[in-house]
Amino acid sequence: MPGAHVDLAMIGLPAWRTSLSTTNAGETPDAIRAVLPRYSDAIIADRGVREGIRSIADLTIVDCGNVHEPDGPEGEKRALAAVARAAALADVVIALGGDNSVTVASALGTWGDALPSAGLVTLDAHYDLRDGVNNGSPVRRLVEAGLAGTRIVQIGIADFANSRRYAERARDLGITVVHRDELHRRPMSDVMAEALDIAGAGGGPVHVDLDVDVCDRSVAPGCPASVPGGISAYELRLAARAAGADRRVRSVDIAEVDSTADAEDGRTVRLAALCVLEVAAGLALR
Repeated sequence: MPGAHVDLAMIGLPAWRTSLSTTNAGETPDAIRAVLPRYSDAIIADRGVREGIRSIADLTIVDCGNVHEPDGPEGEKRALAAVARAAALADVVIALGGDNSVTVASALGTWGDALPSAGLVTLDAHYDLRDGVNNGSPVRRLVEAGLAGTRIVQIGIADFANSRRYAERARDLGITVVHRDELHRRPMSDVMAEALDIAGAGGGPVHVDLDVDVCDRSVAPGCPASVPGGISAYELRLAARAAGADRRVRSVDIAEVDSTADAEDGRTVRLAALCVLEVAAGLALR
């Protein structure tokens, strides 16, 4: 569609082959799409009807389909190029993972030449600063690609989920870490506002990684690495809406859900789908 422009582009990145945990996360993009029609398009602005009722149907949304075999060097190149095409078309891109390795292609594909001024916010129980190329290494790989550690904010980092080595690496890189415990004392809306200011300090585009395993295992049993004591589903949804509402945010990924390992009621996939809708709602309310 030469010259066309849309508000929101959705693209599936069904990566799973480099995951450190056994997963069928490649099945999840289509599982999310299958759940989306269960929900309405109505938005109650600021959670109050007196502020007006809006609809995400007011947005122009396109689904760019799935990238074929996005794993490995060649697959990642295809994913990056596909995301770049989507970003050229839309104000915001939502990448449906897939494991957390998709953060690399979805961020770099959106940022393009703006990488030196870009920023990253992650909602994740893990630092993702591991060595190698896998679903535990995307943040390290983005830093090595040129992303400034001082414009990375990691929200929801949990005890007993990360080695001391990676905690030290985050500190040495100048990454801002919001520990899980801090979220008991501070509203998610305030945390996200501060995080987006830090990530956006360079004046460039911001990518937000919504790793669903940041949530408590009771609400995200379909995430291989989710543990008891994570954040609530509501907090993740608040973060997703805040991302969509901020003009500095150009892309969001939703990662680490294995739809084939979900509870019988599909609660994890439903949460991922609701995160898509929350991003769209934030965009509609900009």
